[in-house]
Amino acid sequence: MKNHNLFVTLREAFPAELDAVAVETADTPEPLHYTWRDLERGTAMIANLLDSLDLPAGSRIAAQVDKSVEALMLYLAVLRAGHVYLPLNTAYQAGEIEYFVGNAEPAVVVCTKRNFGWVGPIAFAAGVQHVYTLDDDRSGSLLERAAWHGDVHRPAVAQPDDLAVIVYTSGTTGRSKGAMLTHENLRSNALVLKDCWGWRSAAEGGDVLIHALPIFHVHGLFVAIHGALLNGSKMIWFARFDPKAVVARLPEATVFMGVPTLYVRMLGEAALTRAQCAHMRLFVSGSAPLLIETFDAWRERTGHTILERYGMSETVMLTSNPYRPESARRGGTVGLPLPGVQLRVRDDKGQPVPSGEVGGIQVKGPNVFKGYWRMPEKTADEFTDDLWFKTGDVGRFDADGYVTIVGRSKDLVITGGYNVYPAEVEALINELPGVAESAVVGVPHPDFGEGVIAVVVPRPGAALDGAAIVAAMKGRIANYKVPKQVFVVPELPRNQMGKVQKNLLREQHQRLFQPA
Repeated sequence: MKNHNLFVTLREAFPAELDAVAVETADTPEPLHYTWRDLERGTAMIANLLDSLDLPAGSRIAAQVDKSVEALMLYLAVLRAGHVYLPLNTAYQAGEIEYFVGNAEPAVVVCTKRNFGWVGPIAFAAGVQHVYTLDDDRSGSLLERAAWHGDVHRPAVAQPDDLAVIVYTSGTTGRSKGAMLTHENLRSNALVLKDCWGWRSAAEGGDVLIHALPIFHVHGLFVAIHGALLNGSKMIWFARFDPKAVVARLPEATVFMGVPTLYVRMLGEAALTRAQCAHMRLFVSGSAPLLIETFDAWRERTGHTILERYGMSETVMLTSNPYRPESARRGGTVGLPLPGVQLRVRDDKGQPVPSGEVGGIQVKGPNVFKGYWRMPEKTADEFTDDLWFKTGDVGRFDADGYVTIVGRSKDLVITGGYNVYPAEVEALINELPGVAESAVVGVPHPDFGEGVIAVVVPRPGAALDGAAIVAAMKGRIANYKVPKQVFVVPELPRNQMGKVQKNLLREQHQRLFQPA
């Protein structure tokens, strides 16, 4: 019987020379070199540890850990052992972790040692039996326990439709939804991208990826890592993005993937030149809209045209600008549907719209997720009667089939590549003393793409201070969700139906973060 475990597909792509370097750390005190054999042995030992716990097949393994090669091994080991990986943003606070643990009911939780004092009690109170620690200096109880286990492991057998990962993505009600991705969702998408982006084999000179993204969301964990592993390509591994340090390593690499914020920051480095980028083959951008100014400035400075693509937690990648010819990449668009992925644009009544007209984007294909964890009604609502997934994004096709995203339904804000759902932030602001109501929107930001701001109405007789509200929010939610500025106003603009007109708030503050 064929084993459809994603780990098996990735492991089969490891090069024959297992002692070659697979990952080189770029920002540890001294560079660390992990071979392909190290990845094989390390994942086997962690998988054997998980096997020793006698967990039911398909148990959830939650991880809120700093980026490290050992964290990458943990992810691969969870797949290898036949369980479901649950990556959690390192910025999440106690209230958010409590919800995720309660909703997903993981069998194992892995956190940093510094957070064990509060993550541990939350996990134990929810009935989690096993809580381990893992730090980015190769320490923690997870590795201490795994060291007692053997370095040979037979991967668990998985079917194509078996769950591999649950990625939580917030909703407009503020309640997060767990997008269930299968082994086949991830495998099929990785194989398509390998071909579409021209990953080069060792015989063709080989590719080297600079990995400077977080590994708790789709872009860094799936698109970048799967791409390198599936091609047997070395990764230059940055635990944290540093524009000067990344630019310095470009001559050693061929592929870089980033969110628009990273490109903006690298453009601020004088060392970013055509000569510095001469060895590079491909720059990919996603997770947030790439401003045309950034697209043009990058091409002018480096001689390379950024390849922008479009994806989401529920579908991995949907579209991509062409790899070749490079001149076919169009700024302001996310390119063409990937092979095997069907996209269509529909109006509010579900009817097709003509080319060039704007409507809701819907998708069907092997990359589309299985549904939302324990939310069958929500899952049903997000699919059409003929089983196309409604992305919630608004866009259009041009005459050549290129897709342009023109907005997002439900007022989603994307800041620095991270999703912020206004309703979640508004609910917390509205709980503060003296607050009658609030509206949270995103406005253009030169560094983050969009900056989160809040407009707040005080209760009668109350005196509110915007800076104090910002301070009150810090520590309650992830920092990227905290408004960068809060404005106190007598009332919010509303239409005749009483709905807050957030478009007017965006227009009013659209130049807030632009240089004078």
